Amino acid sequence: MSAGEDAAWLRWVAKQFESIAGADRQIDLEEFKAALKVKESFFAERLFALFDSDGSGTISLEELLSALSLLVHGSETDKLRFLFRVYDVDAGAGSSLKGSIGAIDPAELRLVLQACLRESAVSLPPPRLDDLALALFEAADKDGSGSITFEELRAELEAFPGVMENLTISAVSWLKPPPPPERSRRPRCLTTAYWHNHGSQLAFLGGYASLNLLLFALAALRHAGLGGWVAVARGCGQCLNFNCAFIAVLMLRRCLTWLRATPVAQVLPLDQSVGLHQLVGYVVLALAALHTGAHVANLSRLAQQDGHRALAEFLLRPRPDGGGLGGTASQTGLALQGLLAAMLAFSSPCVRRGGHFEVFYWSHLSYVSVWALLVLHAPNFWKWFVVPGGLFVLEKAVGLATSRAVGLRIVEVNLLPSKVTHLVVQRPRSFRFRPGDYVYLNVPAIAAYEWHPFTISSAPEQRDTIWLHVRARGQWTSRLHEYFRHPEAPQLSGNLREARWWRRAQVGEDGVFTGPGESRRLCSIKCYIDGPYGTPTRRIFTSEHAVLIGAGIGITPFASILQSIMYRLRKQSHDYKQRETLRDEDMALRKVDFIWINRDQKHFEWFVSLLAKLELEQAEQEPGGRFLELHLYMTAALGKSDVRAVGLQLALDLLAAKEHKDSITGLRTRTQPGRPDWSKVFRKVAEERKGKVQVFFCGSPALAKVVKAHCESFGFRFFKENF
Repeated sequence: MSAGEDAAWLRWVAKQFESIAGADRQIDLEEFKAALKVKESFFAERLFALFDSDGSGTISLEELLSALSLLVHGSETDKLRFLFRVYDVDAGAGSSLKGSIGAIDPAELRLVLQACLRESAVSLPPPRLDDLALALFEAADKDGSGSITFEELRAELEAFPGVMENLTISAVSWLKPPPPPERSRRPRCLTTAYWHNHGSQLAFLGGYASLNLLLFALAALRHAGLGGWVAVARGCGQCLNFNCAFIAVLMLRRCLTWLRATPVAQVLPLDQSVGLHQLVGYVVLALAALHTGAHVANLSRLAQQDGHRALAEFLLRPRPDGGGLGGTASQTGLALQGLLAAMLAFSSPCVRRGGHFEVFYWSHLSYVSVWALLVLHAPNFWKWFVVPGGLFVLEKAVGLATSRAVGLRIVEVNLLPSKVTHLVVQRPRSFRFRPGDYVYLNVPAIAAYEWHPFTISSAPEQRDTIWLHVRARGQWTSRLHEYFRHPEAPQLSGNLREARWWRRAQVGEDGVFTGPGESRRLCSIKCYIDGPYGTPTRRIFTSEHAVLIGAGIGITPFASILQSIMYRLRKQSHDYKQRETLRDEDMALRKVDFIWINRDQKHFEWFVSLLAKLELEQAEQEPGGRFLELHLYMTAALGKSDVRAVGLQLALDLLAAKEHKDSITGLRTRTQPGRPDWSKVFRKVAEERKGKVQVFFCGSPALAKVVKAHCESFGFRFFKENF
């Protein structure tokens, strides 16, 4: 820091200190714990002992500044000395930052690693903890004396460059001053990378806006002689004719899926069909409000001129000259305004993603009433609607016929951590899909008339069944999970063959019973599926270097894709021996990076067996190959640069190198702590030069924005799954 920055930091620390210190301007242990917000009291107590240099049982501002200055301004030796004293448990307060340094024995190291595990939300059995402690102790105890000295720890950490100079305590981030405002940059919309990613979308929006302006102008000019309000109303009405028909086009899922396989997909923003549908919905509501307001203003003017009839009579009673079928334009218009407002309100993210998807689902079905009222309200609407409406009805009829033609069965259920339900469904012989596609699922035992979209997580090459992974977030998904968690049929024990025999002999129309293990259930539950429908992930096999990023349950489309890739490579390996000669007319891939981000350890259990199989297959087909690289991140875990985790992360690295297996997931790929450094990740991807890079994302919208911004800075194409 410069002198000015250092002075500003000291003032900030003093201000923060005063906010938590008592009237005596001292911080006790409980206040220190509350301020640090640490999970494990062990580290709070150890850090408190180190900060409390005089052993008084409280921390003064001077003591706090002294300790923090060491971490901020200190040399690598100073920081290492601080870390060593944290791990040297039998070192008391008062002499914590001064005087001689002792040694760390095996019992102390195990105690520290146990606290590190709890702080990082990592759960390992006691024997595994012993293995970690032994790996780190054997590596650090160079002379075999039975204890680790300061110099031995220094020598071990030197093998991990960058750890000590970045060593800090992330829990004291509240003591860091807010970052200075960034210098003004050129707006993203003016960058070449932005237009590279949004070119077709922006061109489409420009054409859409121009067409609406043209329709408005032509209709308004045609009725300009009837007054300004009438001209505005007619202009908006003509735009509504177009938009209320066009909104149906954007939800022709079968047609859009077919178009993805044509050159049209390179021109039209098919991947943004859902977002465009929402945009057109907002436009419709705005136009309807302006259209209604203009008509009300005009009718108010007519009521004043008439002198015998009130405005309410114009609005609520049919008139021969009132427009629409039987002069009911005013009444049907008010009804349409109410329906549109309700649809918009119940379509908000807080309703759809707040556990009330069913409210959104059922309220959205009022589109049938909206279109029916539009036919009554606007005499010319049917001309705009006949083609898209006919296609929409045809799609619905085909979907209903194909989904109901074959009664499918859920034949197996696996209950996974975090209320994720893995469904194994019979696959119809005629069912064809591509990796990453999704279907609509209906389970009459849960709700007879509700259909919900889920990504297919199995590969197309898996002939007999399809997989769906459903996370319990809304009412329907929660009921589904509870239905299989508390089956009415009795639990069984015995081998799988006996269970299958019992299923054939005893299970009724919708019976469920427990197979081997508490989380796996063999069953025979009636269900229906509608689909498949395409997503942006269909582009993956035409990419040269694909980066797949899944956050949490967002791994599901990539599970299907990764399995399909390995199926294809396995098939090709019978004819080719070298990776460079592999060619598939449907797959141009030269490199795949898969990044999976989870909050905690349990979430990796969803697909860890699949990832282990992929690692094994690649090792068999291409020893030492890097065609498919896995990158796993656990955001709840603290990184190597944190005092509370550096020992654990070093121990995990050492044990993984020794056993060729990650202790958290059991995979060969090492699970990285914290969040990805996207600049570092994408820089490494760019340096590999495996061809044009395309990034495919499935996860939270907030993370999508972050990843998309980094993609634009590196010139990568970005695709996000929407359905």
